[in-house]
Amino acid sequence: MREMTIQPKAAVKDFWQRASCGEEAYALGPDEATQLAAQAQVRYELEPYLPPFANFARARGREILEIGVGMGADHLRWAQAGPKRLTGVDLTPRAIAITQARLAHAKLTSQLQVADAEALPFAAHSFDGVYSWGVLHHSPDTPAAFREVARVLRPGGWARIMVYHTYSLTGLMLWVRFALLRGRPFTSLAAIYSQYLESPGTKAYTVAEGRALCRRAGLVPTRVWVQLNHGDLLQGVVGQRHRAGLTGHVLGLAQRIWPRWFFKTFTPFLGLYLMIEAEKPDA
Repeated sequence: MREMTIQPKAAVKDFWQRASCGEEAYALGPDEATQLAAQAQVRYELEPYLPPFANFARARGREILEIGVGMGADHLRWAQAGPKRLTGVDLTPRAIAITQARLAHAKLTSQLQVADAEALPFAAHSFDGVYSWGVLHHSPDTPAAFREVARVLRPGGWARIMVYHTYSLTGLMLWVRFALLRGRPFTSLAAIYSQYLESPGTKAYTVAEGRALCRRAGLVPTRVWVQLNHGDLLQGVVGQRHRAGLTGHVLGLAQRIWPRWFFKTFTPFLGLYLMIEAEKPDA
């Protein structure tokens, strides 16, 4: 039983240890500082809805935890907001090292460490706010990760969490490529996400399921909605699992003719991002 629980997490860790999200596609330039700045610039150009969702200014004078720091662009924004205490964790040493380097270039600090989102190394009621962008759906036991968010939050504290949404244009594109065109039309979207979207075992949730994740963890979902992302709209560089071979070639061609205006106007509910704002009830 122990081996079964370790293997999926090890696969997730190995995937992201090879390259953090956005590292290979956007961290370009002659030196580290330039590469990090380039990645952050593209990140916010492609995801302009991220800063309003995070509300970085809310960190001033408060104790904040980010779960899954990745390349540290958001973590730098949290540090620049002037928190009383900033803490960041990630499953991979690579992400921690990159984030430390980004903060060092800005002459800012944070308490950074490798840690498991399903078993955070912090006492209960340690933080005023918890932030996690595109991370908890990779954890083998996502409900446990949500419970940990609730546990480390103080009563009255807030959480901002993005996980993947089930019914998305990205999911549909992957289903066509890896199910329909292979003669397997009854393949579920859950299987598609698990096998073909980023790290092995990646999950996605409906709005109702997102609310349920919060409630079962002891959080009150105050707002849950769907957001079209750059993957749905075929903007930016194709994801790191799909750049090579025929898939990358076809997606490159599709980018030129993709009717983004149509999807933005008529199918905003088919976004890959499930945006969750939640609070921990006062004691």
